[in-house]
Amino acid sequence: MRFGYSDQMRESYFLSQPHQPFFVTAFINAIVGMLLFALGYKGVLYLSIPSGFYHAYTLIFLVFTPAFTAFLFTTFPRFSATEPIAKPVYLNVLTLFYFGSTLFVLGAVVSPFLGYVGAILVLTGHLQVFRILRSIYLKTAMPDKHDIYWILVAMGLGVAAHLLTILSMLFLPTLYPFAIQTAIYLYLFGVTITVAQRMVPFFSHVDPERRPYFVRNLFILAAAHVISESLYAGAGCVPDTLLAIYSFTEIRRWKLPFPNPNPLLWVLHLSLFWVPTAFAMSALAEAATLLGGFDFLYLGIHALALGFVFTILIGFGTRVTLGHSGNRMEAHHYEVALFYATQLVVIARLALSVFAAYGYDFRFWFDLAVTAWIILLSAWAWRFFPVLIYGKRLTKER
Repeated sequence: MRFGYSDQMRESYFLSQPHQPFFVTAFINAIVGMLLFALGYKGVLYLSIPSGFYHAYTLIFLVFTPAFTAFLFTTFPRFSATEPIAKPVYLNVLTLFYFGSTLFVLGAVVSPFLGYVGAILVLTGHLQVFRILRSIYLKTAMPDKHDIYWILVAMGLGVAAHLLTILSMLFLPTLYPFAIQTAIYLYLFGVTITVAQRMVPFFSHVDPERRPYFVRNLFILAAAHVISESLYAGAGCVPDTLLAIYSFTEIRRWKLPFPNPNPLLWVLHLSLFWVPTAFAMSALAEAATLLGGFDFLYLGIHALALGFVFTILIGFGTRVTLGHSGNRMEAHHYEVALFYATQLVVIARLALSVFAAYGYDFRFWFDLAVTAWIILLSAWAWRFFPVLIYGKRLTKER
């Protein structure tokens, strides 16, 4: 469909596949959420919800969770060889995410009560996602359930972390560090690495021997990190060192064709190599915290969440949007610029942590990271929202 088609036809196309409205929701939340956080952090706007909680909750549960849902509601039935998810089913989840996100953002400016009501609605939608995936898992006749099992485990841990995060702000603030660590390392990382270790080699036309305990061992080491860091700041340096070595050894064994001339592949390969890099950086930062009292302002979390999860989200999101809209699976200059801009966001945010740890003024890096984030996601939306909403065909660039 093209510009000029009726509103009814546009709406019909927009809601015709689950990834379309969920990706749009995730990217709008990413732009609005970061803008409000930056204004609140700089004192331009008063946030009724603590800025740290607002920032973490927005990125984990209003951005990455709808984005995960977009991808999993499309691919999980294919992984399981079951029927696609019915439209009324995913629209119910979308409604909860939409109204929950709106109330949470509005509540951050107006009233914390509205914000927490919105968070409960988003949690309800998150629980529905888990239940839908679980029903598919129980229904499938596929003999190999390894990957979908660990995706389901990670999603279940995400729901638990979601609940703990809300409870920590309402009643039990001591739960907050454990809840956020669980959300980052067992939910975001868990879902993403389980999908990536299956799909990236497949897209790259390599077929390494599958090691069934790879994902399980990553979960065990990530759980060790969560427990260690929750007990004592900096204690996660040991499991993070093991995670860096273990993940690098496995990813190198896959023999991915990196660097690759195809941008839609090299961005996925790059995201994977951020995994051992992020854990190595985290181990060094935590050791410095443990031995020297340095505060790196969540360096390890941002290296993993931005370097790996965010980079692969942009790569997968672009690939899925192109592939399910009838467009050619090609990245042109515009997409390549978006992929490079993703790394600018990552580097700027990590530089902020380093400057902060050594007592330097990091305001330039904060402004750069926030500005790059907003421009990048706005540029992605400008390019791909017309594709997602009414199926625009992208012309080939010369």
